[in-house]
This record gives sequence, C-alpha cells and structure tokens, in this order.
Amino acid sequence: MKSLGIGLIGTGFMGKAHALAFGAARAVMGDVPESHLAVLCDTPKEKAKQMADQFGFAKCTDDWTALVSDPDVDIVSITTPNTLHFDMAIAAIKAGKHVYCEKPLALTLDQAREMRDTARKAGVKTMVGYNYIKNPAFSHACRLVQNGEIGDIVHFRGWVDEDYQADPALPWTWRAKLADAGLGALGDMGCHLVSMAYGLAGPIDSLIADMQTIHTTRPLADGTGRAKVENEDTASALVRFTNGAHGSLSTSRSAWGRKNRLAWEVHGTKGMLCFDQERMNELHLYRNSGDKAQRGFTTILTGPAHPPYGEFCPAPGHQLGFNDLKVIEASALLRSIRDDSTPYPDFEHAYEFEKAIHAIAISAKSGTRVSLSEV
Repeated sequence: MKSLGIGLIGTGFMGKAHALAFGAARAVMGDVPESHLAVLCDTPKEKAKQMADQFGFAKCTDDWTALVSDPDVDIVSITTPNTLHFDMAIAAIKAGKHVYCEKPLALTLDQAREMRDTARKAGVKTMVGYNYIKNPAFSHACRLVQNGEIGDIVHFRGWVDEDYQADPALPWTWRAKLADAGLGALGDMGCHLVSMAYGLAGPIDSLIADMQTIHTTRPLADGTGRAKVENEDTASALVRFTNGAHGSLSTSRSAWGRKNRLAWEVHGTKGMLCFDQERMNELHLYRNSGDKAQRGFTTILTGPAHPPYGEFCPAPGHQLGFNDLKVIEASALLRSIRDDSTPYPDFEHAYEFEKAIHAIAISAKSGTRVSLSEV
C-alpha cells in the first residue's frame, strides 16, 4: 500500500511523542506499513515552522482545518488540549481521515459518544492514547489472567497518583477549567487506571464514589488575583465488575512525591499480580502452589519473551520507556489500516473506559451508586 501521510496537530509532550512514534514505528517493528511525516500544525506559524523542522515534517501550517483537508494527510494525530478534541476529530473523520486522538476523547460523554458514532458510520480507523496498556508487562499480565494462572478474579485494587498539582502556589491553567479540561485527575490519569482494570478484570458494572478539590483556587500567572479550580484533584470509587469481582480505584494529582504511580493489584483464587508504572518493566506474580515454606512473589523482568519487547532490544532487563509504548501504539494503528482490522483501543473502547470516569463524577455529586448501563 502507499505510504501513509501523518498530520500532527500540537507539538507539546504528546505531540513530540506521536512524531517520534511514527518516525520509529517501521524501523522498530518492521512489519508495519510505510508512513511519512506530512503536515504539522501549531500556533503561531513561526512555532509550527520550527517544530516541523525539528520533527522532520514536510510541511507546516497554523490552521488545523487546512491540515485536516490536506490530500497528503491520511492519519490525523490530535494532541491538543482536551477542549479541541471533539471538533478536530469530527472534522477529520468527515474528511475521510483515520484519527489518532489522545485521551480523554472529549470534555463530555455526549461528545465522546458522537465521536464514536461518527467514526463507526464513516468506517475510518481510530486509536486513542491509552499507551500504558501497550506495555509488554501489562500484556503478559493479561495473558496470565486469561490462562487462569491466578484463578478466578475476585478483586482489583488500583491507584494512580502524581504530584504535578500538589503545590498550592502553582499558577492556574486551563487544566483547572471545566470548559477546557473537563474532568481533572479522572480525565487526565484516572482513565488510564480504568483501561487497565478493564483489561484485567473486565467491564465495570456499577460504582459508588467521592471526589475532592484540595486547592480550590490558584493564583493567576500574571499576579492579578486568583481563579477557581473547577474540577477534582482526587477521586476514589468502590466498583463492582460484571464478572462479580469487586475493587477500588483511586487517583490524585496532588500526591507529593508520586511521579507516575499507576499501580494495581489483581487478586485471584489461586494467586495475584502486582504492577507499578514507575517500575514499568517489572511484574510481580504470586501463586498459591508448591511448598508453603518457599512461596513468595516472583519478580518478572520484561524481555524478548514478552512481545513486542524484543523488537526494541534483544536483551532482557534493559528496559523500555514511555515513548516505546507510543511506538507500539502507533504501529497498531498502521497495521489496522493495512489489514482492515480493529485497533485497540479505538473510539469504541475508549468510550467504554470513559463512561467509568464520568460515572465516578456522577456518583460523587449524587452520593449514590451508579450503574454504568445508565450513564
């Protein structure tokens, strides 16, 4: 098939990650279709020119609508603030483009549903940036669960904490505004935890939750006063899964000392698995078999035995990183276009993940248990 043209909107943390991922996908994986960096969009135009040169894009623009309509673009990567995802994705889908959008899909569940439905009707391929579930350690954990290594799943306990909003002196930004960011810690981090819970314990049936805004106002960057923080700093939920398992989910963006502690335990009738994203190349397995005097957790260091780790490095224990997970993610999208298959997670899957975080917000406000079938 022809080389697929990549159109990237946004050049921040995620924009750079997408550019690196598409640039490395074929070199690392080998069996993915050829792609090229076609058009980059950012504002102002001078910044777009600078970043296009740095990332290796053939063209640049400061008008995202021009990028979406450009015939050289086959895949539109959206790495902008959350408030822009909806309009950009809908326009790209209607232009017949495949879409790679960072999470969360949109500010509201209604917008996310419309994005899902529009993509479904258009028949384009979509991918959403839940790259932590592309970790070879996580994929191995899912295989162990599916193979019955820890028995029937009875409990999932997960938490995701960072400290990027722990300091009360940090200036107010768009992340604190419902109209720009939507949900706070839930939309930024909690949805990643949900994606892992789904992979290990299955869909969530219902939950009861609470939320907290720790720093209710923040100083304006220009020193003229303070502005209200409109979304949550922390959220916690007690959940019931459709398979009968129970569990808990907790997230905080104000947890001093935590940098990316996306951690979980999944408990089964024959053992358990433990993981922490801050040590993303390690998986801990406990089996309740053998001599009781010798039972204990086994630390599994990821290596070539845990695909696709070996595509990056032939030696175990040498470790992958965040951007490597984006390469795996981008490669999955490119393969799905070639094979006319369904990438994971696409807008359909992401919508299901994000129903859970919106259910947490609804439950926290109402003080009642919420069934996800009613969200």
